[in-house]
Amino acid sequence: MRIERVADAAAVHRAADLFDSPPLADATERFLADPTHHLLFAYDDGGCPIGMISGVETTHPDKGTEMLIYELGVAPAARLQGVATKLVRALADLARRRGCYGMWVGTETDNEAAQATYRRAGAVGEAPFVLMSWDLT
Repeated sequence: MRIERVADAAAVHRAADLFDSPPLADATERFLADPTHHLLFAYDDGGCPIGMISGVETTHPDKGTEMLIYELGVAPAARLQGVATKLVRALADLARRRGCYGMWVGTETDNEAAQATYRRAGAVGEAPFVLMSWDLT
């Protein structure tokens, strides 16, 4: 297995099954064009994408820059093989190289698989929080 940063929109669309919904052309181009947005794919030995992780650098005046894990996905046939953990570690390595002081992710309190993946990759749990959102459509 190899992990690579994705910069080609066509590669994203070829791996549409790794995402929650089919990638949108304009959103894909915008995401890939932003140097603080990161998309990594895991490929099997035959070159097929089997996992993806996206991260976004966020900077605040009194904190500096940290990496947010935006989304993590692994093809069903590749689950329970360490793909997700390797993707999380690869994004953490990228974040360190880019000068991020930390990395964080939010996940559902009952998503035990995601929490186990993040712990295997070195994360520690913090106090639960409430997520508030706005639908701006």
